[in-house]
Amino acid sequence: MATAAAKTKTKKNLVIVESPSKAKTIGKFLGSRYKVVASVGHVRDLPKSKLGVDVEDDFEPQYINIRGKGDVIKELKKEAKNASKVFLATDPDREGEAISWHLAYLLGIDPENKCRIVFNEITKDAIKSAVKNPRPIDMRLVDAQQARRVLDRLVGYKISPLLWRKIQRGLSAGRVQTAALKIICDRENEIKNFVPEEYWTITAEFMKDKPFMAKLAQIDGKKADIKDKESADTVLAELRQGRFIVDSVEEKETPRKPYPPFTTSSMQQDAGNKLNFGTRKTMMIAQQLYEGIDIKGQGTRGLITYIRTDSVRVSEEARNSAAAYIKNTFGDRYWGGITYQNKKKNAQDAHEAIRPSYIDLDPESIKADLTNDQYKLYKLIWSRFVASQMAPAVYDRMAVGIVNGRCMFRANGSKQKFDGFFRVYNPDKREENILPQLEKSENLKLKDLKGEQNFTKPLPRFTESSLVRELEDKGIGRPSTYAPIVGTLRERKYIKVEKKSLLPTDLGFTVTQMMEEYFKDIVDVNFTAGMEDRLDDVEIKDVEWKQIIREFYSGFEKELEYADANIEKVEIEDEPTDEICDKCGRNMVIKHGRFGKFLACSGYPECKNTKPIVKATGVMCPKCGKEIVERRSRKGRIFYGCSGYPSCDQTYWDLPVGRKCPDCGEMLVEKNSRSGKLIRCSNKECGYKEKINNGGEN
Repeated sequence: MATAAAKTKTKKNLVIVESPSKAKTIGKFLGSRYKVVASVGHVRDLPKSKLGVDVEDDFEPQYINIRGKGDVIKELKKEAKNASKVFLATDPDREGEAISWHLAYLLGIDPENKCRIVFNEITKDAIKSAVKNPRPIDMRLVDAQQARRVLDRLVGYKISPLLWRKIQRGLSAGRVQTAALKIICDRENEIKNFVPEEYWTITAEFMKDKPFMAKLAQIDGKKADIKDKESADTVLAELRQGRFIVDSVEEKETPRKPYPPFTTSSMQQDAGNKLNFGTRKTMMIAQQLYEGIDIKGQGTRGLITYIRTDSVRVSEEARNSAAAYIKNTFGDRYWGGITYQNKKKNAQDAHEAIRPSYIDLDPESIKADLTNDQYKLYKLIWSRFVASQMAPAVYDRMAVGIVNGRCMFRANGSKQKFDGFFRVYNPDKREENILPQLEKSENLKLKDLKGEQNFTKPLPRFTESSLVRELEDKGIGRPSTYAPIVGTLRERKYIKVEKKSLLPTDLGFTVTQMMEEYFKDIVDVNFTAGMEDRLDDVEIKDVEWKQIIREFYSGFEKELEYADANIEKVEIEDEPTDEICDKCGRNMVIKHGRFGKFLACSGYPECKNTKPIVKATGVMCPKCGKEIVERRSRKGRIFYGCSGYPSCDQTYWDLPVGRKCPDCGEMLVEKNSRSGKLIRCSNKECGYKEKINNGGEN
């Protein structure tokens, strides 16, 4: 008995997380009495080979162990059997809760037992507190995840085969994906159909101590609306006959409040706009910062809180830490003490905003421990959070009204009085515009008066960042879904990206048109947003998840039957080319395949010759003398390689310009940078660069 008791005492507590890097970080905090292992993501899911939802049995999911996870599951069972207690420590969201539920099923753990631990940041205090406060698995969170998973599976696996049969193989539809594509296509149609309207602006330049500008704002007390040159010339002539007199001077002190700390969406937008990071890249780097980085002299540290959140809430402990840091670093007057409220009605307030876990680990102090991309994103997150807790910036603002007959001009000036949160984070870098001191009824000396012709412009195309903002504003998707959307649309060839702008392809328009005609609810933005709210109700209001599926499927099933019977096969016409087939001598045509366009012999099926479409650069290969052409990697990234491949393997990631580097003799290439285009040496060890200016002068 004593021996058995001794063995029991030596048993360790088992903690199961999702990723090996997180396991490594947490293991160092918990010490020798705990063993921390990783499930490496999901262990059970719906099968890929079939629908996996029993429609006849009230939409019961048919979960299976994920292929390739056999060894992981076997090891988890072994460790759980030998453990004193098992803690399921997957991510603190619906997806993480579902993974814990599946783990409990595989390991024979009762979900009602206190086996689940959650933490918002990977710090020693947070982990130890979580272990002391385990809870049962929250079935509302699990059911909310199941509802989304089953609904998305029904939409994807029922519509996608229809697209394969009616358009081409390899296509797919999705609940959020299809609504996002519709938004992109609608914007493109708005741009195509936009008719520019002419309008004129009139500006006056005055001189008092220094020149300053004012803009015509009103005529006869109404907004100035000048549509043509004739009207502009009439107003200009009238103004030249009159006098410009200061009508009003308003001076006031105006605070500018800081932005709240990041949510998933605002982090993705800011990283896209400021760092030129795509949403997937942003989330990948953020995950690394969350799970832990080795900091010299301090060990592994999780640098930021959980990265999938739509809440701007900040814990009292974090607010107190920020207050101490700001007061000690910048002075008491820089502490703002602002609290932020969630504007979204269904924001998951259990999570905090994204913030640094250790505010004293400022970006510069740990820069050497981070990769360049990790440093950039950490600095953005750290600065945004610290700024959110600081005092507003304060401006002295002056608004001046200047009259001339029936016309009113406006001039606005501002001068920063107190930098406040701008000390660490300037979101838009607005420049000051300081007006001279002006008095009411003062006559002004006119220096210049001019009218300028303008034309209205359409709304811009979406970028990844602006699409995320649009989806969030319309209530489509949730923090975990924003990043994959653009990637999926690109992989399906529904959109392409040009200079950061998202353009729908012909295929994207074709799919959207078909979906609009036969599956109105799936593409309808309001329906999709409403469905998101219904799915949230499973967690928030304890609504039965299968009831939502039942209500949706009754109408969806009828739409499927009607679409299958009435959609005619879409024939995507081949595009003729002058390219000659090197096997039979016929002309080749451009065909559309699963992975995009390619060249195929027009004599198919007698001749099955195909070629990739390559784009000439006019630059000759320095190795063999054949032309360098544009190609695409397996992941869709553009690169430049010799047309003599595979005999010659010369490649460049940037466009070669056909000149040799004067320093080392290697090929010069054109590189896009934040400040514009530049020419640099393709040899990374050579630092030669040229700025492109009127043809590429040094």
